[in-house]
Amino acid sequence: MILFEYPFNERVRALMRLESLFDRLMFFAQPGDPRMHQVALSVLFDLLDATERTDMKGTVLQDLERQRLVLASLRDHPGVDARVLTAMLDEIERASAGLSAMGKTGQALRENEWLTSLRGRLAVPGGGTQVDMPSFHAWQYRPGNERCSDLQRWMAPLMPLQAGIAIVLRLLRESGERTSEVARQGAFQQMLAGKVYQLLRVWVDESIGTFPEISANKYMVWIRFAAQGGEHKPQAVSGDIPFRMTLCAL
Repeated sequence: MILFEYPFNERVRALMRLESLFDRLMFFAQPGDPRMHQVALSVLFDLLDATERTDMKGTVLQDLERQRLVLASLRDHPGVDARVLTAMLDEIERASAGLSAMGKTGQALRENEWLTSLRGRLAVPGGGTQVDMPSFHAWQYRPGNERCSDLQRWMAPLMPLQAGIAIVLRLLRESGERTSEVARQGAFQQMLAGKVYQLLRVWVDESIGTFPEISANKYMVWIRFAAQGGEHKPQAVSGDIPFRMTLCAL
């Protein structure tokens, strides 16, 4: 099954974008070819760009505190596993403490003169070559463990934000109930009866070879399935498409 996710608001969209960047960063920062580590640095700079324009640290802290209060109110609720609840609250507390202690997001990286100069060079197509920045070329020839150590040190100031985002999105994704649906002639609509959601998750069988084009607001969800092949733009499908979906709200 292929999972597609649609955020209902810009706050969740921003969190998901950062989640994707962190996922790419941690993948390319693993031991490997120096070219992987150049990609990791480019993603690191993308994260700095994404967090400069908005106060993501404050947003995530607010979300964590909101969820802490909700979960704490369930302590005496019958049927709640006290151990699971306590573990979740402890995880939220650790993430909040880490975020509160991190200072301005990425400030240590912005004060690194070498990274700042490299950031400017990598913003230019082909700017990371030895022609433009021989010091970066030399860094790429260092032993792999040294490069990985440098990357881990540069990533460390952003990891509290990654941990907080992971908790918020995990709680959001676990908040809904999955249902099985069928898009008749490739289209599906569902009224939301005034309930406010933050995220729609749609699973489609990979073998069907189609994907959902989603539109949603506080009143309804509209899904139209399409397929794409060759050089042509995606075309709407006319057959019935079975799929699964979850509407998530915290």
